[in-house]
Amino acid sequence: MKSILLIGLGRFGRHVAIKLNELGHQVMAVDQNEERVEAVLPYVTSAQIGDSTKLAFIESLGVRNFDVCIVAIGDCFQSSLETTSLLKEQGAKLVVSRAARDTHAKFLLRNGADEVVYPEKQLANWTAIRFSSDHIFDYIELNRDNAIVEVSVPPAWHGRTVGELDVRRRYAINLLAVKSDGQLNIDVTPSTRFTGRETVLVLGSNRAIQRCFHT
Repeated sequence: MKSILLIGLGRFGRHVAIKLNELGHQVMAVDQNEERVEAVLPYVTSAQIGDSTKLAFIESLGVRNFDVCIVAIGDCFQSSLETTSLLKEQGAKLVVSRAARDTHAKFLLRNGADEVVYPEKQLANWTAIRFSSDHIFDYIELNRDNAIVEVSVPPAWHGRTVGELDVRRRYAINLLAVKSDGQLNIDVTPSTRFTGRETVLVLGSNRAIQRCFHT
């Protein structure tokens, strides 16, 4: 369990708060808008209404006590930048800031952000890849060249075992799990046999995945 300071409670920030609550973390939520703060009260440990661009307010939060500070402000880049800078100046251990474009990311990283997330860009990439293929059901980009993909089992695999297919040697991809009827099985062995009703989670380079599954 981690202690997390979440600043900015728009749609993105609210979803982050809900997920952090599901994961069992302690969250202090901050926003200038009282209605936004009230909306997340069921999901957070504590909440504050205030202006995170003001030094006195940031000082009052005790940012050194949090494992992670997330700046989820999306409607005003200037506020996001000032908040990020103040958090780092006050000794925040880890500052993660939201960016909408590459230029924002550069300024945030130069002014205190340890990590930057692109929710719109990341979701756009996922949507494009997920719905431009008939075979891909989920996609997690690890970096520019590698990913984890949930993909349907090719017809050539039906009735054959993992050992017989030897996909790791032939295609340089790793089978992480098999999903069938909504159940995820991570105990994949050489004797695991495919019926054709499964999807598989695989790890590998984008090029290797494309070559193996013709995505």
